[in-house]
Amino acid sequence: MSSPIERLSELVIGTVESISSDEVRVMLDLDAPQSTALNTGTPTSFPRLNSYVLIPNEAGATVAYVTWIGIERSPFPKRSGLKDFGLIDLPFPLRKMALTPIGTLTVRRDRRAGTSVYDLSRGVVAFPSVGDQILIPTPEQIAAIVGAKDRDRRVRIGSSPLAANTSIMVDPDKIFGRHVAVLGNTGSGKSCSVAGLIRWSLDAAQTALTNPAQGPNARFIILDPNGEYAKAFADRADNVRLFRVPPVDDQKGERALRLPAWLWNGHEWTAVSFARPGAQRPLLLQALRDLKSGNLSGVPAEALVRRHIYSYRLLVDALLARGPAAFAGDAGPRRQCGDLLDNMAADCDAMSARLDGDPAATLTDIAATIRDVANNRRGNNGWFNSFTVAEIESVQAALQSFLDQVEDALAVAQITEDAPIPFDVQMLPDHLERIAATEGGGLAGFISTLGMRIRGMMADPRLGQVVGSEPQISFDTWLDDLIGSNASANGQVAIIDLSLVPSEIIHIVVAVLGRLTFEALQRYRRLHPDGKPLPTTLVLEEAHSFIRRGGNDEGAPENPAQLCRETFEKIAREGRKFGLGLMLSSQRPSELSPTILAQCNTFLLHRIVNDLDQALVARLVPDNVAGLLKELPSLPSRQAVLLGWATPIPLLVEMDELAEEHRPQSSDPDFWDVWTGKSPRVIDWPALVQDWTGDPPA
Repeated sequence: MSSPIERLSELVIGTVESISSDEVRVMLDLDAPQSTALNTGTPTSFPRLNSYVLIPNEAGATVAYVTWIGIERSPFPKRSGLKDFGLIDLPFPLRKMALTPIGTLTVRRDRRAGTSVYDLSRGVVAFPSVGDQILIPTPEQIAAIVGAKDRDRRVRIGSSPLAANTSIMVDPDKIFGRHVAVLGNTGSGKSCSVAGLIRWSLDAAQTALTNPAQGPNARFIILDPNGEYAKAFADRADNVRLFRVPPVDDQKGERALRLPAWLWNGHEWTAVSFARPGAQRPLLLQALRDLKSGNLSGVPAEALVRRHIYSYRLLVDALLARGPAAFAGDAGPRRQCGDLLDNMAADCDAMSARLDGDPAATLTDIAATIRDVANNRRGNNGWFNSFTVAEIESVQAALQSFLDQVEDALAVAQITEDAPIPFDVQMLPDHLERIAATEGGGLAGFISTLGMRIRGMMADPRLGQVVGSEPQISFDTWLDDLIGSNASANGQVAIIDLSLVPSEIIHIVVAVLGRLTFEALQRYRRLHPDGKPLPTTLVLEEAHSFIRRGGNDEGAPENPAQLCRETFEKIAREGRKFGLGLMLSSQRPSELSPTILAQCNTFLLHRIVNDLDQALVARLVPDNVAGLLKELPSLPSRQAVLLGWATPIPLLVEMDELAEEHRPQSSDPDFWDVWTGKSPRVIDWPALVQDWTGDPPA
């Protein structure tokens, strides 16, 4: 039996020849393995690019990976016992390697198990010196390097082709909690990796459940622009909520994608309606506040009515501020003033029915006063004669009498245009035009185009199916469907199929879904007794389509694409604190927002060919991995480089293979099989047109 010293000497393969902060040059021994190492107890391919070696030192052992292997000629042989080097003048080949140090491997004693345990840490504690020995790691050390036996790494994602196919495990707290970016060209296995990470994580959680009958309390929300992930989770139909643009197939468990327009905040309304900042945006926000205030539950009716009367008082104040030209000049302003008085009188009568006692009587008197003023100036032809200042002031005083009588409880409620309160969106254009007509000053022309855009959007059947208010849905029900119910009783995965969402609102839909998820988790943590977050992962496929790098020619701040990017930049910066992790998938990292990429702590890099994308990735990654990144253009499908927070050192991973039925529907088209009739494709254009246009069959 060999001693520990003898076993250690059997692992020596060379010595350090030179060293710098980022590279170690090594001269291999003549008896070092040529292609296969047998001295570790298990046949191992060595030397190989990106394989691992150890350099023992006082801190334990520095872990390095091989970045270059070559042969240099020496003018003398390197053999023990041969001293007369000067007698020979022939070239002798010497094998050499270049290494990049990346971590430190230490050993500690596990007292409970009575065994030695290896621990890997990021960074180099002690650099080697010239002449230090280079060792090939044993299988136990390889397992420690790739984290196969780390207790916190609970999810297997693949194996290491350069480490004897040792399992690669990840810690879900690290890979999902601090944002992960899955980058790679189309066809490199990127979508399969995203689906696999979700499936493997749920499977690992299922095996570790304290109550297996309950199911994992996990939440994944997949924003799927190509409609490819429904197939990947078809076998988990009971645990998946699939949302699509209507019409949907109830028998397949599909649900209608609903994002009622009353859920949008002021910025989102401004972006989707292209409201200009000068006049249109302020009036749009005022109209949203008015309509949402009128539908606030739990606030006394007197306060709601008071807010409407206060709006009318402001309109009358504006009339008096503009002077007699607004109500005693040309026929047009007189007609507008008379119509406003008629509307106020009718509204006051209607609102008095919602009140009791003195406030109702006061409102009835106000309606009579306003109606008398209007009737006194009404002509036989429906037009109005000039009103006097005293008459308009009497209307102002009548409105103020109700304001003095009823306290404004809405001031405490703080209703804003951002509150997710249901209201009748169809009323918005009419209310906008009424405000503009009352304000005067030529605003009616500006607002008419804004109202026309909103009417057109709500009348469009493609958009109305998604953003319409019918059938009605409560906010808590909507959140229960999107984020999931208590203990994920309605499933762990929500797939939002965006493939048929109209292009006019696609950025707004994605932005609203992201923002509402983020704000819901913010409020969850604030209301939790211990301030604990609700762990949730938001998956954004084809991320470059929604969070594209900004430019100088982007337009107004309310540009929908810019609004979408800013929403996810905020999630990337602040989401971790509230339990919201991002998983981004993209084939063009150079087009992504630098802010979001900079916030990603873990990267899974598949094959990347474009030189701009390679340069960007090289600048983003936190490790000295130039050698590994040079492999990106030649990586085969399923292989990827894992680096960042989820692993102490960069790893080359061969991702576990998903079964055909578990892969996203993104495989390459089978041209040859279709051409040769092996895989038939039956065409029914009438059925397709019927589905496209929604027309009933003839």
